[in-house]
Amino acid sequence: MDNCRILFACIVIALLTSCRAIGDFVHDGDVAAKVGSHKLYLSELEALIPNGVSAEDSTRLAEQYIRSWATGCLYADMAEQQLSKSEKDVSRELEDYKNSLLRYRYEQRYVNERLDTTVSRQEIEKYYEDHSDLFILDIPILKARFLDIMKDSPNYETIRRRMSSNRYEDIAEADSLAYSSALRYVDWSERWIDAVTLAREFGTDYGTMLSKLSGSYIEMREERGDLKVAYVLETRKVGTLAPLEYCEDRIRDIIISNRKHRLLTTLEQDLLDDALAKENFIIYSEK
Repeated sequence: MDNCRILFACIVIALLTSCRAIGDFVHDGDVAAKVGSHKLYLSELEALIPNGVSAEDSTRLAEQYIRSWATGCLYADMAEQQLSKSEKDVSRELEDYKNSLLRYRYEQRYVNERLDTTVSRQEIEKYYEDHSDLFILDIPILKARFLDIMKDSPNYETIRRRMSSNRYEDIAEADSLAYSSALRYVDWSERWIDAVTLAREFGTDYGTMLSKLSGSYIEMREERGDLKVAYVLETRKVGTLAPLEYCEDRIRDIIISNRKHRLLTTLEQDLLDDALAKENFIIYSEK
């Protein structure tokens, strides 16, 4: 720990010696930095440095925090000197922020204690049917298998053929060969992905990628000497209804979000009704 104290003191000296004499901010090895009447203690600084980090990372983290702390102090002092009494009065803003923060924390606890996050398949299907207009595709989606392999690989043709098969044995062989000889192989044949995700593998936009679709294959040759190939099993175009399985996670999130909203709306109304009933909340009519 003594070494850490020496290290932090050296950092402070390097940062602040151009502005103040060393004696102004180093006191008995306990103060790491001083700006005006503000002091940053070594114990505070050390608490911010995670255990096990290297000396270099410790130095960098300490330097970042000291600069941030010093800047905050300098701004606060300048504001104190330059702003008028009314400009420095932030009591209303602080009260509003406090109330907002307390409300948020209470709502979080209230919701966490009462929110049912279980969503049945029946609920998902009903929401999908009742709100199908929300699930019209604005980006094409597809199911595909993607291969990135060096063009001179002896396994390329075999993998290319096997990855387009419907037989489990062929798919397993493609996966095994790709594991040992391909740069990358991804199988999205069991779930829908958006075209942007696949286009990212090709390093291009999805419009350019789909323009290369020939039959069921997309193939692009890279200058570095590898081939990128996708075998497309299914596609859904822009403007069509997305399959239910593609929307399930989104629907589940929507249903849970709606439940949360109803809980908070009910809480707000209950609080108001209870306060009115107990005459703890009174609205005075204009005379």
